Parts: sequence; structure tokens; C-alpha cells
Amino acid sequence: MWNGQDVDLDAYFARIGYDGDASPTLDTLRALHRAHVAAIPFENLNAALGRPVPLDVKSLMGKLVGQARGGYCYEQNSLFAAVLERLGFTFAARGARVRRRDVSSLTPVTHALLIATVDGQPWLCDTGFGHQGPLEPVPLRGGAVVEQGGWTFGIKTENDGIQVLRTGRPGGWTDLYAFAPQPLYPVDFTVMNHYSSSHPQSRFVGQVVVQRAAPGVRRALVRDEFTTSRTDGTMDWRSVSSDELGRLLSETFDIVMEQDDLAQLGALAGGPKGQAPRARVR
Repeated sequence: MWNGQDVDLDAYFARIGYDGDASPTLDTLRALHRAHVAAIPFENLNAALGRPVPLDVKSLMGKLVGQARGGYCYEQNSLFAAVLERLGFTFAARGARVRRRDVSSLTPVTHALLIATVDGQPWLCDTGFGHQGPLEPVPLRGGAVVEQGGWTFGIKTENDGIQVLRTGRPGGWTDLYAFAPQPLYPVDFTVMNHYSSSHPQSRFVGQVVVQRAAPGVRRALVRDEFTTSRTDGTMDWRSVSSDELGRLLSETFDIVMEQDDLAQLGALAGGPKGQAPRARVR
């Protein structure tokens, strides 16, 4: 279903720096997830440039692996799903509503994640939630709490089987997103991806979003504002000029773009979105 036959495992393993076991075990799942998140950044640059965001595995291999670029949730988790399928894991996709502290109304289902089952136990896998996402799989049971590289994640169960991924912060728990038990399929990703990559109200259209999660530190570039967050709750932020955008993308996120693309991306800083600084994206 996820076209795992189109994955070049050797190239993918080289891209994420993985040389461990490839059997469908929990240790393998954890190691692959951790290596993927560490190596492949979250970014929306094609959507920001008004370009298509294809989800077929060959295109994903070409961009995220061959070009050493990144991607957002549909790209990242589609590729990870294809890898899991190729390795023989049992899993299903879910659609989630992102919960943002600055928005009190109901948000649409615009995020995608995976649930892998190993030895009868479900695990939330999400390589595409950006700098706030988990570094490793999270046990999918109500009340579960895990610490990953200094970051804390938990699962809360609500009515009607809704489950919520939360993150622990110095001020308490914050919901990240909520999802129902109904499975999604690649065709659903295609529809959701179309909205996220092209709709004028999508938060990924018309502005730059590049993020990376790591043990102890999270980094995010939204439009022209670069933010560094730490596990103790401290945060630094600064504006990034169009002249230094290419260097920041290269040195901090390992993304190399052509000069013409950088010029277009730089022009998007402070564009028509008009959002306040430090607005949360995903």
C-alpha cells in the first residue's frame, strides 16, 4: 500500500546514518525513528516557493535522500511508512488536529502520523512534526509518559477514543495534537497534502518554515525569525536577513538551496501572512 518496494534501503540508511539491524523489532523502530529525525529536517520550502509537493516514494527518495533536503509531515511520514512496510512492520496512518495555544477554535485535520504495532503494543511514530515532535516512538496508551533527550512526551485519552500527544514544559503539559482511531491511507495523504501545499489559508503557503528537533535543543525558522529553545524553558530568537538565509539553512539545517530560490525565499520574510513574531507553526 505504501510502495515500500520503491525504497532504496541502502541509500536511505546512508542518508540517516543507520547501520543497525533491519528486522521489524522495537529496537529497530526506535533506532530508525531517532536517526531519521536527527538527519532529515522539517521544511516547507517547495510549498513556500509555490512548487508541487509530490508524495510518491521515488520523488520522496529523490528529494529527502538524493538531494539531502527535508520535508513536512506528509513527505516525512510517507517515506518512513514506505521504509517500515519494506522492513515488514505492522502500522497504520492517522490524521490529527493540531492544538495551538493561540487558537481556541476547532482546527482541521491537517497533520499525519503513524501508529506501529510491535509485539502487540502500539507506538506513535511521527518523523514529521517538526521541532516539537518526538525523537523516538511514544507508547500509545493513556497516561504514558516518556523522556527523550531531555524532552517529555505523554499520551492522554479523551472521549470517543480521541488520543492526544502532549509535551511537558516547565509550566506544565501542553497538547500538541489529537487524533481519532480511524486509519488513513495514501489517498488521504494526497488530499490533505493538496490543502497544506497550495491553499491560501495553509500555514505552509507564502512563508518559510524550517525546523529541527534534537536532544536538549530545538531550532525553528518561521519567516525571518530564528528561534532556539532548550529543555530548561529558555529561548533565544533573532531576525534573519535575506543575505544570511542561505548560510543559516546550510549550517543549521543542512539544506542547500540555489541562489535564485534563496532570493525568492528571502522575499517571503514578513510577507502577507502578517502573523505576529514567534507564531507557532505545527
